[in-house]
Amino acid sequence: MSELFSTNNKLQITDTILRDAHQSQAATRMRLEDMLPACEVLDSIGYWSIECWGGATFDSCMRFLNEDPWERLRTLRKALPNTKLQMLLRGQNLLGYRHYADDMVEAFCAKSIENGIDIVRIFDALNDIRNMEASIRAVKKYGGMVEAAMSYTTSPVHNEDYFVNKAVILEQMGADTICIKDMANLLLPADAYSLVKKLKEKVSIPIHLHTHNTTGTGSMVYLMAAMAGVDIVDCALSPFANGTSQPATESLVATLRGTVRDTGLDLGKLNEAAIHFKGVAAKMESAGTISSKVLRVDPNTLLYQVPGGMLSNLLSQLKQANAEDRMEEVLQEVPRVREDFGYPPLVTPTSQIVGSQAVFNVLMGRYKTFTKESKGLLRGEYGELPGVVNEEIRNQAIGSDEVITCRPADLLKPELETIKKQYKDIAKSEEDVLSCAMFPQVAPEFIRKRDGGDVKEITVDWIR
Repeated sequence: MSELFSTNNKLQITDTILRDAHQSQAATRMRLEDMLPACEVLDSIGYWSIECWGGATFDSCMRFLNEDPWERLRTLRKALPNTKLQMLLRGQNLLGYRHYADDMVEAFCAKSIENGIDIVRIFDALNDIRNMEASIRAVKKYGGMVEAAMSYTTSPVHNEDYFVNKAVILEQMGADTICIKDMANLLLPADAYSLVKKLKEKVSIPIHLHTHNTTGTGSMVYLMAAMAGVDIVDCALSPFANGTSQPATESLVATLRGTVRDTGLDLGKLNEAAIHFKGVAAKMESAGTISSKVLRVDPNTLLYQVPGGMLSNLLSQLKQANAEDRMEEVLQEVPRVREDFGYPPLVTPTSQIVGSQAVFNVLMGRYKTFTKESKGLLRGEYGELPGVVNEEIRNQAIGSDEVITCRPADLLKPELETIKKQYKDIAKSEEDVLSCAMFPQVAPEFIRKRDGGDVKEITVDWIR
């Protein structure tokens, strides 16, 4: 069987159980108290890294769980002393939904590393590398590892050469690893094999592959990528795996055992950790946090390119408008809006922008009204759109406004000192300032409650 593989290096695993797995299946509602009892065994497994922070966890901690995201990170750092901790960062958007000035980006990257993050996966929704420059520079400056990610999608402008060329540039910019970020499970197995082979020929740093199992092909994608020589893949322990989450860790470890790509991970230890998270999943299911819809395979994603999180947002919008029966129309409208908008990959925040516009088009008539975010996207506020924009639609949206062609953050003045003054009566630390800057509607109230004693601080003293 070894002749099937192009390398005999051990395949490394990043486990997403503490971040993307529950973000994908349980709306990011896993609490720190649900994580800590498993940390001792997780730390002994030998993962390449554990993804535990970033993405939607920061907002969710404060908005829904009454937890301080910075305290969560510090606590996990103590509980996982032998394992690299990884986070997901939206480039110039950090963990929020707008572009921040470069001084904010530097401060956030510095504090993330200081509080315990080792690896920062940096991506931009449009794959506009200019929007990744500041965060790559800051992570390198403060001693973190840069994992530069390419948001994978398919369109007339997104082919293998497109992604290979991006990877070459990202390596030249100082990336320590390159990630293929397949957020909607659109990368098919044969294409994964071919893309990984070409990337291994063109770049010298490790290639990390991230996918989901939304369309049911995730495990096959990883097997073919392993044959092509991919260095690292993202998996999730089985209680929170598959469906809109990542393929199961245990299944891939068992599949490769005894081959030249053997992960070397102990199935017994993985099972011990999984037993704990089965209890967590059962608790969440009984509370209604996990819907059966996120556990199913939906090959329609290959037609509409709608990731799981975007699908739930569309359902929510239609429910509010008493128009749930028009979901199929909206799904058919999404690719049309995407084409008009220059084929942006559908990942936060562009997935929400394109999705909301599709809903408006179906309910109110095509482009009878534009969301503020649609106008911003077409104006270039989020960066350069990858394909040709429908100029008739752009003119409808922004009229005679000038389209931004420079790096959008070049138009932003330094803002950190202003934000510090704005929140000086609330923020007790630089971390609090950053929380308020990213989530001004949520963080100040959370901090007031926290400092009033309403929020219970969790420590690691009781870890066995």
